[in-house]
Amino acid sequence: MRVKGGYVTRRRHKKVFERASGFRGKRKNVWRVAKQAVDRAGQHAYKGRKLKKRDFRRLWIVRINAASRLHGMTYSRFMHGLKQAGIELDRRVLAHLAVSEPATFASLVESAKA
Repeated sequence: MRVKGGYVTRRRHKKVFERASGFRGKRKNVWRVAKQAVDRAGQHAYKGRKLKKRDFRRLWIVRINAASRLHGMTYSRFMHGLKQAGIELDRRVLAHLAVSEPATFASLVESAKA
């Protein structure tokens, strides 16, 4: 007996082709190629989500370091001073303050020095 399974197969293929829309050439409309392309794109997306966290943390550290050096203090001394002062702000917030509110950041540097 031959089973074609058209409805189920069509649904499965449709999901993959929707994710492959925007790809170029056979990658968007040939089942085997599209499936491979979508799988590989998923792997890159997974890696990218991990890398994004690293990249942003590095960016925040660079911004905090630059801003704290304007006030005559290195990044590591600044972070140590904040910890000693009992100020618990994460790097994302500190970087935002360094860029958008320099006066507030300057007061944080003064409290880290003391």
